[in-house]
Amino acid sequence: MSHIQTLTVSELVQGIRQLIEGVPAWQRVWVVGELSAVKRHSSGHWYFLLKDASAQLRAVMFRRDAESLKEPLQDGMAVMAFGRVGVFERDGQTQFYVQLIRPVGLGAQEAALQQLKERLWQEGLFSRPKRPLPRLPRAVGVITSDSGAARYDIETVIRRRYPGMPILLYPVRVQGADAVRDICAAVERMQHQPIDVLIIGRGGGSREDLMTFNQEAVVRAVFQSRVPVISAVGHEIDTTLVDLVADLRAPTPSAAAELAVPVKAQLAEWHRQLSARAFEALRGRLEWERRRLRGWTDHGVLTRPDAMIREYRYRLERLDERAQRQIDHRLSEARHTWEKWATKVALLDPRAPLSRGYAYVTDEAGELVTRQGVQWNQRYQIHWSDGDLWIRPTESEAKTNGNG
Repeated sequence: MSHIQTLTVSELVQGIRQLIEGVPAWQRVWVVGELSAVKRHSSGHWYFLLKDASAQLRAVMFRRDAESLKEPLQDGMAVMAFGRVGVFERDGQTQFYVQLIRPVGLGAQEAALQQLKERLWQEGLFSRPKRPLPRLPRAVGVITSDSGAARYDIETVIRRRYPGMPILLYPVRVQGADAVRDICAAVERMQHQPIDVLIIGRGGGSREDLMTFNQEAVVRAVFQSRVPVISAVGHEIDTTLVDLVADLRAPTPSAAAELAVPVKAQLAEWHRQLSARAFEALRGRLEWERRRLRGWTDHGVLTRPDAMIREYRYRLERLDERAQRQIDHRLSEARHTWEKWATKVALLDPRAPLSRGYAYVTDEAGELVTRQGVQWNQRYQIHWSDGDLWIRPTESEAKTNGNG
């Protein structure tokens, strides 16, 4: 029977490290991959994952090497990283110690996300007008993990700001294979609840943790919500697609709760001030009406009606006298004018001279006839003031009278 060696954990990990670090090709190597779970420590060190479609590798870039970076590292960046492979003994894990990084463009995951974002933008999911939040909702719907800190933060803030506000919680998984299905089902279920605002999110996390809120199905579910949605993904650096489609984005779950409900005490004070202003306005109106009524009660028409009647009777008599004077004056002028025209008409009357012994002669047609116009054996009418006479002058009579 062969002898089986017994080692401590430290001895085994050290052996693995020596084995890995003993491969010369792994001590100066370029690795191509996509950055994920990027974190910058306060010491200046960068910690992240290098991954591709099939595997991932923990990596670290110490501060002295990170000083050569031209821009901060970000999740989704496709890079070529130069360094060496080693083992971090405390955790017993293989780690890549990066000395130099060269960006080579977007990673596959980031490129797919950008394509989805552009397509949904073209469809109008991100450009529709944002709906305003209600001043005082009947109830607040919350979709988040049942065990996460986000639920506790949201409930604590709402109960502090508005005690008694109903909170309808729909617990879901916020990451993992079933998270998308859970969140979509929760949004649909909330549409049939008596809520006026809906908070959707989680308590932060890495870029990988937030990928659920970049899935197309979740984005469309939020877009179709009948009530305004507050996105509370809880990551101020990265913007998810749910942040873009929501009616309002909050940096943290606590901030989302503050946006969802007012402070009850402030609302009560606002109501008190509004009631006070309404009361003052009503009192001012009543005082104005009272003064107006007092002015009428003090008016002479009510206190001395006989004096008012005498005053108006006197005014009426004066007006009647003035009108009569005008009428008499107009009649006098009209009479004078008539007499003047009557005299002129009388002077033009052809019968006026007849009263003084004159006469005039007309033919049978009634036309005036002079001596030169008389024709023999024609009938003529002589007009006097006291009558007319028809005559027929003859030539023999003219000769007898010596008129030729």
